[in-house]
Formats: sequence, structure tokens, C-alpha cells
Amino acid sequence: MKKTYPIEVDCANCANKMEEAANKVEGVKTATVNFMTLKMSVEFEEGADPKTVMKEVLKSCRKIEPDCEISF
Repeated sequence: MKKTYPIEVDCANCANKMEEAANKVEGVKTATVNFMTLKMSVEFEEGADPKTVMKEVLKSCRKIEPDCEISF
């Protein structure tokens, strides 16, 4: 399953770091962050619960940018 979420990120460098962090979260098959459109696309592993996985993705992203928001 693949979903796209609005994301608030302040700079392209932070967006790249958030993409790397999201790709390390269990349940994420692939994640990409587009700084220009402020969107995060996530493809989930088979059987993963998107809402639970996205909570962990948000935690990981907030380690990079504490005021980051992902609408899910």
C-alpha cells in the first residue's frame, strides 16, 4: 500500500534527512520526501498498519526537526 501525506519541513537538507530516517522505520518499504511540494510518499510493508507506522515515522522525523508535522 502506498500513501501520500502533507509534511511541514523547513529546508531541503532536513527533508533529505527525514527521508533517510523514515526509510529506517519498521513497516516502511520506501519513503520519499518532496521538499518542493511538501509531501511524503510512503509505501508500506505487507501487513503493516499505516497509522502505527506513521506515528513512528513522525517520531523519527522530529529527532531531526522537532517542529515537524505530518498529517495522517
